[in-house]
Amino acid sequence: GQTPSSRLVISTGPSGLTWTASMLQHLSHISLHTGNHCNYVITKHHFCPQKYKDIESTVKMEEVDGEELVKRFAEEMEGMLGRKMKSVKRLAEAAEDADLYHEFNATLQFDYYNSMTINSVDEEGNPVELGGEFPLEENEHFNKLAVNTQQSDIQVPTNVYNKDPNILNGVYMSEALNDVFLDNFQKDPTLTWQYFGSATGFFRLYPGIAWTPDENGVVTFDCRNRNWYIQAATSPKDIIIVVDISGSMKGLRLTIAKHTINTILDTLGENDFVNVIAYSDYVQYVEPCFKGTLVQADLDNREVTEIILINSINPLSPAAARGQGSLCNQAIMLITDGAMEDYEDVFQEFNWPERRVRVFTYLIGREVTFAQNVKWIACNNKGYYTHISTLADVQENVMEYLHVLSRPMVINHDHDIIWTEAYMDSVLFNTRAQSLLLMTTVAMPVFSKKKETLSHGILLGVVGTDVPLKELMRLAPRYKLGVHGYAFLNTNNGYILSHPDLRPLYKEGKKLKPKPNYNSVDLSEVEWEDDDEKLRTAMVKGETGSMSLDVRATVEKGRRVMFLKNDYFYTTINETPFSLGIVLTRGHGEFIFTGNVSIKEGLNDLMQPDVTIADEWTYCETDIDPHHRKLTQHQAVFRYLTGKEPDLECDEKLLRQTLFDAVVTAPMEAYWTAEGVETAFLGTRSGLMRVTRYVGSEKRVAKKFLSPSDKENIFTLDHFPLWYRRAAEYPAGKFLYYIPKEDTRGREDFICVGRFFGEVDGSVMAQLIRMGVKEVIIFEASAQRKKADILQPCDTEYPSFVYEPSIKETNSLIKCGRCQKMFVTQAVPDSNLLILVVQADCDCSRQYPPITMNPKECDRMKSQKVRRRPESCHAYHPHENAKECGGASHIYPSVSLFLTCLTASLACLKASALVCR
Repeated sequence: GQTPSSRLVISTGPSGLTWTASMLQHLSHISLHTGNHCNYVITKHHFCPQKYKDIESTVKMEEVDGEELVKRFAEEMEGMLGRKMKSVKRLAEAAEDADLYHEFNATLQFDYYNSMTINSVDEEGNPVELGGEFPLEENEHFNKLAVNTQQSDIQVPTNVYNKDPNILNGVYMSEALNDVFLDNFQKDPTLTWQYFGSATGFFRLYPGIAWTPDENGVVTFDCRNRNWYIQAATSPKDIIIVVDISGSMKGLRLTIAKHTINTILDTLGENDFVNVIAYSDYVQYVEPCFKGTLVQADLDNREVTEIILINSINPLSPAAARGQGSLCNQAIMLITDGAMEDYEDVFQEFNWPERRVRVFTYLIGREVTFAQNVKWIACNNKGYYTHISTLADVQENVMEYLHVLSRPMVINHDHDIIWTEAYMDSVLFNTRAQSLLLMTTVAMPVFSKKKETLSHGILLGVVGTDVPLKELMRLAPRYKLGVHGYAFLNTNNGYILSHPDLRPLYKEGKKLKPKPNYNSVDLSEVEWEDDDEKLRTAMVKGETGSMSLDVRATVEKGRRVMFLKNDYFYTTINETPFSLGIVLTRGHGEFIFTGNVSIKEGLNDLMQPDVTIADEWTYCETDIDPHHRKLTQHQAVFRYLTGKEPDLECDEKLLRQTLFDAVVTAPMEAYWTAEGVETAFLGTRSGLMRVTRYVGSEKRVAKKFLSPSDKENIFTLDHFPLWYRRAAEYPAGKFLYYIPKEDTRGREDFICVGRFFGEVDGSVMAQLIRMGVKEVIIFEASAQRKKADILQPCDTEYPSFVYEPSIKETNSLIKCGRCQKMFVTQAVPDSNLLILVVQADCDCSRQYPPITMNPKECDRMKSQKVRRRPESCHAYHPHENAKECGGASHIYPSVSLFLTCLTASLACLKASALVCR
């Protein structure tokens, strides 16, 4: 078979020292291949013990205390996130004070920097309206984007008039935030984007940028649609959407109704619960999987509902069940083109006098006959009435319900700080579309403090700042966790915030895109050995503790399996909804090997041309001082240790270990010979690598191997190199062979016999399983399968195979139809290789169908796992002024069915459940 790359890798590590030194050698004289360029890597490590003896007196073996380690990591993360919260609080206070002393001026004329028009000129070379000169400079800290760190600017969606009096007054008032943005950034140079999203629709962003519209010249980004805005503006909510699909609701009206539902769904998050009911001659659930229950409004469930709405609404039999919701805000959203009654008796029985369930009504279509009843329903149930006559009206009208739900919180003046789930920052604005960084946002609502409008509960907007998750995870350094160790974060809902096995992107052509459900992957889907979910439950509840699990860890994207004993340590991060977990593997994770050498000796060896250190790790903090941001980690370490940059903040323990490793591994090159060797290399726990190339790049077969783009085989923020991880679990003194995955398109001469590293004839594999190859079932969460043109999440279950080492040699005969196939296997001594020779003129592969993927089960989507509800809830206030409830208009649907659905919806929301009979 054809190899996925042009060589094998063989690596090993001496006991006590987790070092790996490997050499690529030619294999043309060995009968393992048919081509001329099948290469492998072989290890020699006998030089290390001698050098080790020279400095043995400085060496220590320290036991790793997992409980203390996770506690210290959590405290550091709490400190970092705490600084972000303080910055957001300062912004909220400044915005409220600025509004308090600002009087609205309907005739205000005010020019501001509009991010769409800055630095633009007309045909005569004059600055365009709302443009002007706005200096921009590329900045390493902001993803190498051109920004203005001295000034913020304004983005306004295309569908909002950028000189509307409300916009102009809001922009003028929020000019006061510029000084606070700068002051925050000086106090905390690790801050990234800071912003204020106004309830009127404009978005003030620091540092200022030039905003790039889409290919149609349109900017659809509306800060009020972002999760950070919605979560900060409202408490958790239970929403039942009731949509009229009677005969009059057809054509454009039904299209508008579907778009209205989708827009409402887009305002929900993982702390909210929802269901959609349609009615005409009978009541039906839009998604049959969700019948009779409130389901968590995570990305999976929302997208499933939206897909159903896009395709069709199918009649279903009514059913009954119960599902506990958020136990906070509760609302019914009525979407119809008419109502002939006001159903006062229903509301009087189920919702008055407290009116705990709000009713929002959306009148669809241009006609407004009988609209008064629809408005009466909303106004008498503390809701809001809107008239939607075109698709363009949907967005603004749907957003009104958020302002109503925010009233109790505004009146109480409760500034709850919220943290979002993980999300891709590319959705924030087009200029960052290629960065694709996982972020979380801390946000806080901004209220009007004017006494005359206090009972109206006016929300001015939301302030926030982004926190790149990779920067947070740097506070749990890889070298402290060991070769297989890692840290991870999850939310109060059990969803992963950060985890090495979270793979949020997929490749479409040459572009990377976020997977549909990338931010609603449950912890149990990656830590799947936790069968009874004890780990998940404890972390969701915010507990501190530890546990052990026998795990089957996969490497090489699931192609290989390792059997490990992992110790898990976990705790909560105070003032956030997050919990932190770390994993230490028995053996390498239990101890850390340290030594000490002089700075002079260490620097001499560290700065040799064959030495590199992990540039994704933090040996020295280069992001605090702008002058340090262009330094590589290697350069920063050198400048710090030589006294040229004494102000750099560096990890002294990691530096000592790196210098020690540089000295101990310095003699390595003397033990290597250049005969037939392409590349020789080693790695240490400190992230140090020595790489010696014996062949020029133009003649090198393994061109990508160990290059910066070869993430699998170098030290990264997420993992140790693959060859390092696999060798660490292999017996000392024995060789580990493997074929790294590399693009070999157009290189047809690279063929190695017996691609046992990838594919084996199904009939042979089946026979091997009976003879001694152990089948291990592995689960892969959140893979993707295509349904029509829409990607949907699914789970993959597939086998991995491990050969029984006690079987040194065996053979067998397979009967297949009219022919028979013979094969012989033999274990290669002191290695993980198994030579397999198969008779090739008898094809039995068709008898063994390929492994297929199983779709995500309905019951898993609607199941309610253990979750920790947000601590605060603002759903009711006795002094709320509910008289402002929308414009005037009229209506008429199927009266009896609507009455049935309305009655059931009110009753079950009152009990935090949904029953529609």
